[in-house]
Amino acid sequence: MDIKLAKNDKRYIEGTDDVYGIMQRILLRENKIDQEKEHFWIIGMNQAGYILYIELIALGTFKSVDVEPMNVFRVAVMKNASRVIAVHNHPSGGLKPSDADKEVTDRLIQVGRILNIELVDHLIITPLSYSSFKSNGIMDELEKSLKYVPTYQVVEQIRKEEKAIAREKLKSEKDKTKAAQEQTKMLANALLDKGVDVETIAKIMEITPRQVKQIVNRED
Repeated sequence: MDIKLAKNDKRYIEGTDDVYGIMQRILLRENKIDQEKEHFWIIGMNQAGYILYIELIALGTFKSVDVEPMNVFRVAVMKNASRVIAVHNHPSGGLKPSDADKEVTDRLIQVGRILNIELVDHLIITPLSYSSFKSNGIMDELEKSLKYVPTYQVVEQIRKEEKAIAREKLKSEKDKTKAAQEQTKMLANALLDKGVDVETIAKIMEITPRQVKQIVNRED
């Protein structure tokens, strides 16, 4: 169900306080009976944060609400929203996210990635206050979750990480080799500057006189 903004409601989102200010008024517009039921809303925005729509996705019972990702993103796709914020209320007055709240958020993050629609945050609200998954660090944790990531994507990610590690290792080995060569060159030049002959330097460094000359670029 499409929710209409009131005349004085902001039309763009700058932070979680803006989200709560709008959604608190929407919740309080409900009759007392419906306020005692869990609602799940989605705010759809463009990249600049302007609100394109607010949709009531599901209305549940006093302790839970069922949410299907398909219903969450259906309107976002239709209205070209590039970013969305999930909001639901806790009639009990508590603001702590349940395991089910985290679970549905995890699923929405992954579906959003497939559709290239970012789930920016998930707010739990009451008539008096709110909590933000983003502010509490929960969004960051869930964005790292692989629970709902398709297997082929997990394998793809692992392969990318393996290649990155291999490249880093090769670079590190090259850097170490280069550093060792520089140190050898400095040592050989220092000995030459002190008047030590090439043959003696070769013996000290356990290489041939020709290699000593190559190292210090003094090839005859």
